[in-house]
Amino acid sequence: MTLDRFIRVKYKANEKKVEVLREILSELGLDCARTIEERVDLQFDALKNLHANLGDDELFIKLVIANSIVSYQLTAKGERWWWEFSRYFSENPPAGSIAEAYSSFLPNSMTNRRLVAGKVRRLERLEPFLDSFSLSGLRDYYFNGMERLRDELAKALGSKRSAKTIVFAVKMFGYAGRIAFGEFVPYPMVIEIPDDVRINAYTKRFTNEPPVSFWGRIGEETGIPPLHIDSILWPVLGGSAEVLRRLKEHCTKWEDVLRLANL
Repeated sequence: MTLDRFIRVKYKANEKKVEVLREILSELGLDCARTIEERVDLQFDALKNLHANLGDDELFIKLVIANSIVSYQLTAKGERWWWEFSRYFSENPPAGSIAEAYSSFLPNSMTNRRLVAGKVRRLERLEPFLDSFSLSGLRDYYFNGMERLRDELAKALGSKRSAKTIVFAVKMFGYAGRIAFGEFVPYPMVIEIPDDVRINAYTKRFTNEPPVSFWGRIGEETGIPPLHIDSILWPVLGGSAEVLRRLKEHCTKWEDVLRLANL
């Protein structure tokens, strides 16, 4: 047995930058994150389109969870992938197995056709979990149990609770819940930020601490859950011209958002 587990690692940080980061995020607050999610994020629009065309809240939410689980190794930006998903299932709602529907969809996708066999196998493992509850169960997850959803998704897929696709699935589930149930429920503070390449690189501007623990602490200090911090950072970390246009149109604090890019 080593002593590593008993030694608290001391990470290096640029405290001046971290303090400015905290100040900007505190000024922006949860309202700014919600505005970006609902008025700027093109993925939210894609979900609204699918919801309107499906006319089935239960199938809509299950499809959103399933799509999140296979949203990796994309061949285009995520916004294009989610719009392709929205248009496809608006016209081809699955009559039976979601995994079978994806086995037809993914090989012909323009934006997500890598590792198709592995993605379909993930959906096959996920499907019994999705089949196990009705709309009322999904509603309970939304209003009372997003943390529980994260844990059970991870168990069903044999993944870590902090795995990028698991926490991203909870984020998109939150979008779907807002659309289907018509109420905003903030993400729980304990759910981790998706640790992707962009977040990892941005975190290194401030510290060598792992992104999940760093942004978890920043969330506690600013009162903004990490999944909502992810939304605020998203336009800063490579947002398209259309995203930046929408940010300036809908977010009164857009200049403060863009200040984050220069830290």
